Amino acid sequence: MTNAIDFQAIFDRIPSPYMLLDRDLCYVGANAAYLRTTARKWADLEGRNLFAAFPSEGASRRDLEASIIRARDSGEVDELPLIHYAIERPAHLGGGFEDRIWSATHTPIPDETGATRFILQHTQDVTAIQRLKDAALGQRASAARLGEDVLRRAETVQAQVRQLRNLFMQAPSFMAVLRGPHHVFDLANNAYAQLIGHREVIGLPLGAALPEVVDQGFIALLDRVLESREAFVGRRVKVALQREVGAPLEERYLDFIYQPIVDPEGTASGIFVEGVDITEQVHADERQRLLLDELNHRVKNTLATVQAIAQQTLRGASDPEAFAAAFESRLLALSQTHNALTDSHWAGAGLRQILLQELAPYGAERVAMNGPDVHLPARVALSLGMVFHELATNAAKYGALAQAGKLVLTWSVQNDALRFDWRETGGPPVATPERRGFGSRLIERSIAGELRGRVEADYAPGGLVVRFETPLIRDPA
Repeated sequence: MTNAIDFQAIFDRIPSPYMLLDRDLCYVGANAAYLRTTARKWADLEGRNLFAAFPSEGASRRDLEASIIRARDSGEVDELPLIHYAIERPAHLGGGFEDRIWSATHTPIPDETGATRFILQHTQDVTAIQRLKDAALGQRASAARLGEDVLRRAETVQAQVRQLRNLFMQAPSFMAVLRGPHHVFDLANNAYAQLIGHREVIGLPLGAALPEVVDQGFIALLDRVLESREAFVGRRVKVALQREVGAPLEERYLDFIYQPIVDPEGTASGIFVEGVDITEQVHADERQRLLLDELNHRVKNTLATVQAIAQQTLRGASDPEAFAAAFESRLLALSQTHNALTDSHWAGAGLRQILLQELAPYGAERVAMNGPDVHLPARVALSLGMVFHELATNAAKYGALAQAGKLVLTWSVQNDALRFDWRETGGPPVATPERRGFGSRLIERSIAGELRGRVEADYAPGGLVVRFETPLIRDPA
């Protein structure tokens, strides 16, 4: 995760005084240089009206207020090159008023709609410059150059602040600034807005802006960070968010940090939030884990199937050559079904696809199929692939495919269960076998044992009929 950027620390390191007002001209922010210049603590200014905190009457008050309101209402920067404004000195500094001369620039900060939400004031104390001008006995050009230099510096700092804000808004990680004990949103960048469904949160407490997080423990966590002034780092934290109006809550996974914003007096006045949405990564890791579990499960099943095929084929083989031919044929059938499943990333295979693979060597004109296109889960496809191979092999040796007969295959799906009829016609006369061979045992084990279905064989004189029913269950993990 990227390191959190402490914008409050950056703001406080700017050497020129800056403060931020809302539309009612009440304080919502001030940097350390402003507090030093005005000899105030942030607790004395937070939420107060500018002219209540620094009362004044006359032309200076009117000019300053008019400039701020012009910037607010016009949406354009307004400048006051020089303005006399007396500052009330705190009692611990002797009290009374001190006449100061200022250069002020007011920059409107718009919201998402383009309307001014805040006014950023940059002030420069030019009292010393003005006194130097008076002492210079009319050397106006020198004083003018000094004044122009102050304005240039102010414009440079303002450009830096705008650049920082653009970086903040366009950062790929989500960021927000929460203020005060109720965690009121001061700032939120574009990534944060995307995370919460582009809801309007500026100026709202967290509990009102995102009510769904109240019972998820995040407000209590923010309270602890504010009280302890210690950062909290969260890894793969699950949060339920409403990302569209009226939509159900959506689970997201986040890596984030809650960084307390500590003022010069050591008090935590807010929290900087920064993090990344790692939901897709978490889901990808979970899919990979499931795939590994599934691979392990299927390898064990396949090895068990191969072992059973080898043992049963060996018992029924009359000589090594017969064993090798039968064993190879059955492994090939298993391999073909595996190939079909691999093509679908083990999401299953089509019933008709499995049948065509097993019966292709005997000619399509000898097979009639009638049934819907059924998708078989992977486990069902593997078992039925072996079943169809045994039935086809038996038909080619002793049944309809040994002569000029045909196969009639019909199936249907009812109540999530596959019902299948394998019917042979036009072959030699059929008789019930004296003993059950490996093929019969494999078919019964596959249908009744592995798939929890049922199977029956009818050795009618006109041709073998095998009927089975099996649930279309999902594969176990």
